[in-house]
Amino acid sequence: MQRLTVAPKRRYLVRFNPKRVPHLFTDVLIIGAGITGIRAALAIDPKLEVVLATKDVISQSNSAYAQGGIAGVFDPLDDFANHVADTMAAGKGLCNRDIVETVIHEAPDRIRELVTYGAVFDRADGEIALTQEGGHSHRRVVHALGDATGKEVMRALIDRIHREQQIATWEKTFTIDLLTHDGECRGALVWNAEHGKTFVWAKQTILATGGAGRLFRETTNPEIATADGQAMAFRAGAELRDMEFMQFHPTVLYIAGSSRHLISEAVRGEGGLLRDCHGRRFMPDYDPAAELAPRDIVSRSITRQMEKTRHHCVYLDLTHLEKSLVHERFPHIGQVCAEFGLDLTRDQIPVRPGAHYMIGGLTVDAEARTTLPRLWAAGEVASSGLHGANRLASNSLLEGLVFGLRAGRNASAAAASEADSFTALPLITDNSPAQPQDAGLKLDDLLNSLNSEMWRNVGIERSAEGLEAALQQVEFWDRYVGPREFNNTQGWELQNMMLVARLMIRAAQLRKESRGTHYRSDFPDTEPSQAEHIPITAS
Repeated sequence: MQRLTVAPKRRYLVRFNPKRVPHLFTDVLIIGAGITGIRAALAIDPKLEVVLATKDVISQSNSAYAQGGIAGVFDPLDDFANHVADTMAAGKGLCNRDIVETVIHEAPDRIRELVTYGAVFDRADGEIALTQEGGHSHRRVVHALGDATGKEVMRALIDRIHREQQIATWEKTFTIDLLTHDGECRGALVWNAEHGKTFVWAKQTILATGGAGRLFRETTNPEIATADGQAMAFRAGAELRDMEFMQFHPTVLYIAGSSRHLISEAVRGEGGLLRDCHGRRFMPDYDPAAELAPRDIVSRSITRQMEKTRHHCVYLDLTHLEKSLVHERFPHIGQVCAEFGLDLTRDQIPVRPGAHYMIGGLTVDAEARTTLPRLWAAGEVASSGLHGANRLASNSLLEGLVFGLRAGRNASAAAASEADSFTALPLITDNSPAQPQDAGLKLDDLLNSLNSEMWRNVGIERSAEGLEAALQQVEFWDRYVGPREFNNTQGWELQNMMLVARLMIRAAQLRKESRGTHYRSDFPDTEPSQAEHIPITAS
């Protein structure tokens, strides 16, 4: 498998004069305040100063919306080898076994650690309650508030972070770009509405910015998931990989005119069935594991059944389950459905797939170190080798905890070893020529067009013809959007998404096989010789 090189339209999204921009100095800068960013912050030596910057309020993150739970071996009938085998099977030949074994062996300790932070997990007979999800051979998914695990975990972590005086939390602060000098990351240029631009100089920087689901028309992700971390790191010179692997969640509540809501994998784990518009259960036609098949298989199966029946969705059926179980396990989902007059215990729930989790990202080693010195990355923004070509359900929050801890611990050690001086650092200046301004562009229309193009041609099923059409269209938009200079987050997000869309399409074109979440209708088989990562660097 060959290496890709792609030219970004510009190094920095905005021009700047460092003599006119305020400067702040810190030991460690953490960008992103989901489960990964906060866990990293808590791992920093309290003697060091930390800035934790997040583009929205701290309660808004993909982590907070996670429903299913965190996978870990607690059941006496389960063991680490089973969890490792399930993760490796889902990853379709691209997992790093050493990483998988390390993360899974740490899982119980990381989950117990959350309990010490104040997280309250659901219990049964005095023990932590466990459920089963697609791709898992045993019940090993720890959950909270029935189906709102992320909400409870983030509540506990946010409460804890607010007690740490050395950690300054900057909310509603958009990170425009990483700052580099002599091939090293030296911090970031950030912006917020009250103070404008600020240079944050840091001895070490950690990226924990999450995913890229908003590239697609149908997605479970909140509006903040706009691929900012992947884009800014790529412009700064860091290597990305596996950008063709976007995981689509099979079951997203589909009601015209409403925002899309995730219907947890745990619903099928507890016995929920998928039926088409004629009431026929169809998953056994596609896979022996039926509703408990890995997500990529279930997503493709739903898509094909929708095509066969010429219907806009399929239906999730829980009516055969005990009402008490449904109400106890899925209170949040039940509440969302009730807003549209649907009762989980009586009605079939309309669902279809949506973009859910970005598997590719910054290449990192076992210590969360990127290819750009002084830059660390963890969580959904990174590619650690845990997920391979398809993430096993409920391994994502786990990865955020394990690699967030490593990123924080290692960045802390590196920062502590440096002299407490920034005087030798030259001022970084962007001397790029003036760019056309954003006047006259309808950014909402551009974003909607990008979303539709990516969903149509770079979605669940791909082909050479569709990918080429998508590349030509995105490159056309990027020719006049990429070079422009915007002065607002909407414009910067659009530029980031245009860049990452190009990377995703180019990688998908190069992988001429079907593997995990990447399915090519013109290359439907998995090719053993292509069991390699596709690294991407800026040219």
